[in-house]
Order: sequence, then structure tokens, then C-alpha cells
Amino acid sequence: MKLYNRGMIIAGIVVFLIVATFPLWYGRGKAVPPPDLKLDTPAIQRLKKKLCVETAPYMRANHMKLLAAWRDDVVREGKRTYTAADGRIHYISLTGTCLECHSNKKQFCDRCHDYSGAKPACWSCHIIPEEVR
Repeated sequence: MKLYNRGMIIAGIVVFLIVATFPLWYGRGKAVPPPDLKLDTPAIQRLKKKLCVETAPYMRANHMKLLAAWRDDVVREGKRTYTAADGRIHYISLTGTCLECHSNKKQFCDRCHDYSGAKPACWSCHIIPEEVR
């Protein structure tokens, strides 16, 4: 069997492979620094101890799981309080607990979510704090 236009077919395959793998190799070797979060909100400045619901490393790694568990606890079980690992008790509320301190969505939430490519659905139900004002 004779392959006609072999050169064009091979060139087409090469172009396809370059285009298909471009996103993989284009960013290789480029380190993007993590976002610099602004933790200087008035609510945080008033705190004697700068503590979140859980430790900072835990919150960085697991806040999405914690928020999902909170949602399930409130909606499905009617549970309204959360006991942290250190024994402190918190009211379960994204807007009333989390956004009390982390009040600037653009400076706090959006920076990490944009960096990681996450598209959380929080704001489909919750009101963005700046929109209330």
C-alpha cells in the first residue's frame, strides 16, 4: 500500500502534537509564586490571638472540605456549632464566621482561587460582603 502525501500527513501529525501538548510544556520550568494574602482586615487587627477556626496549615489544605462539611452539618443535620481541634467552639457560618475576619473576597478568597484555578460555588448561595454595602 502506497501512502500518498506522506509529507503532508507527517507535518499534520507534528503540528497536531505540538498544539495538543502546548499547555503541558509551555509553563514547564516557570515557578509562579503563591499569592500574597492580605490579613490586615480590621477584624483580624482587633484579635488578641490571630487564630482561625483551625491552624493555618490545616485551613490552607482543608478549608474546602471543612466548608463542605459545615454545609452538610447545617443543611442536613441542623448543627450550628463546630468544635475545633483545640476545643474552641465556633458558629458554623461562611458569612458570619469566615468572612467576619476575611472580609475582602478579592484580596483573600479570589487570590488563592485564581492561583489554583479553583471555581468554588460559594457565591451562588452566599452574598459577597462588598455587595451588601
